[in-house]
Amino acid sequence: MKKKINVVGAVIKRDNKILCAQRGTEKSLPLKWEFPGGKIEEGETPQEALRREITEEMNCSISIGKAVEDTTYEYDFGIVSLKTFYCDLVEGEPTLTEHVKIKWLAPEDLSSLDWAPADIPAIEKIQLDHK
Repeated sequence: MKKKINVVGAVIKRDNKILCAQRGTEKSLPLKWEFPGGKIEEGETPQEALRREITEEMNCSISIGKAVEDTTYEYDFGIVSLKTFYCDLVEGEPTLTEHVKIKWLAPEDLSSLDWAPADIPAIEKIQLDHK
């Protein structure tokens, strides 16, 4: 039985663009693009986990808005359940601590990157929301 991994991702918006983050070469899914976030720890709500992860990973603060998508994807290392939320930057500027690159892209340009498969349904939803 594969391990189930519950994770959250932040769809951070600014000036009609979305923050995209590229995974490092040492991580699973090396160099794939994703929405920043991480694992939900025992006893945390998805929103609490997202706030903590963005503070740790990006050195900035966010406000969390409505849910974007809830996706389950089976990778070779486990079954990932990803909840994504629209977010706004509240304080600070996203910085690279775990990712190798970040980009701000318009919703219609998101598909130009090589995304982790679990993030793709959220991209499709974001593009529909912005038509």
